[in-house]
Amino acid sequence: MVDAEKGAGPSNAGPKNNQYEEQDVGICGGILIFISILMCFVFFPLAPFFIIKVVAQYEKAVILRLGCIRKGGAAGPGLFFFLPCVDEIHVVDMRTISFDVPPQEILTKDSVTVTVDAVVYFRIQDAVSSVCNVDNVKTATRLLAQTTLRNMLGTKSLSEILSEREEISNSMQQTLDEATDPWGVLVERVEVKDVRLPQNLQRAMAAEAEAHRDAKAKVIAAEGELNASKALKEAADVIAESPAALQLRYLQTLGTIAAERNSTILFPMPIDMMKAFAKK
Repeated sequence: MVDAEKGAGPSNAGPKNNQYEEQDVGICGGILIFISILMCFVFFPLAPFFIIKVVAQYEKAVILRLGCIRKGGAAGPGLFFFLPCVDEIHVVDMRTISFDVPPQEILTKDSVTVTVDAVVYFRIQDAVSSVCNVDNVKTATRLLAQTTLRNMLGTKSLSEILSEREEISNSMQQTLDEATDPWGVLVERVEVKDVRLPQNLQRAMAAEAEAHRDAKAKVIAAEGELNASKALKEAADVIAESPAALQLRYLQTLGTIAAERNSTILFPMPIDMMKAFAKK
């Protein structure tokens, strides 16, 4: 059991909470506190139902007594007491929270309009700062993530956005963590989910990639033709040195055609006869 009156129990109050010291409530405040305690004794059979608060293991309770932070910082988890009509309790969830950054239309450094969305994971590490330094810590973090995403990607070109997602995510995480540190928020992770391009730009990039592939294929085919022509020249030089080699190649070609079992009819003709016709 945690007694908020005595400031007992576990608390996440760190060096940041030193700035929230318990202040003197004055005479009027002391009178109100005395009346509240007196009412608890008067209505004792029913008072426990109104002065006992249970906080879960993943929560912290920030108690404001007459508008001032109670000594000891945040209370919980567990069971603690508070004074009715005097204490105001703000329960803070300390678990990791994730949210999607809505798709943002961003103009890149090279004047290309892209739509980018991301996801942010954060948790509250200082419950007192999250209550005292910002009105709505979740909304403020979400809006800051949107503006940070737009500002950071606006300084990048399209190729950098597509190829350097991890670096962009790490840089965005550091920027958000530094900006939300006074709010008691720890940004654990930022991930760029998707980068959507306009349809006309997608078609242009696809056409450019196809043209690049066609050009590369033509270069490869030309290199193959060049290598084949060199090989044929070397083969012709070898055959020219030995006339019998041409006859053997001719017979090999006939054997290859006959092995295919097609309907082609061949009439072998001696090479010497062809030479006689060539001379005429």
